[in-house]
Amino acid sequence: MKASELRAKDVAALEKEVTDLLKAHFGLRMQKGTQQLGNTALLGNTRRDIARAKTILAEKKREAAK
Repeated sequence: MKASELRAKDVAALEKEVTDLLKAHFGLRMQKGTQQLGNTALLGNTRRDIARAKTILAEKKREAAK
């Protein structure tokens, strides 16, 4: 997911996005553990998406606190 798409969302939607990404990442890790995951690059992409969403969420929370 692109940063511009994430910036368009509000705080509640971003928090939901982070939880969904964390669940997806957990599922991918379990697939990798049982050797069912064919494309291991998905793990890195999901991890980066989580970091991107958390960063934008923190920025929005910081702006709201001002």
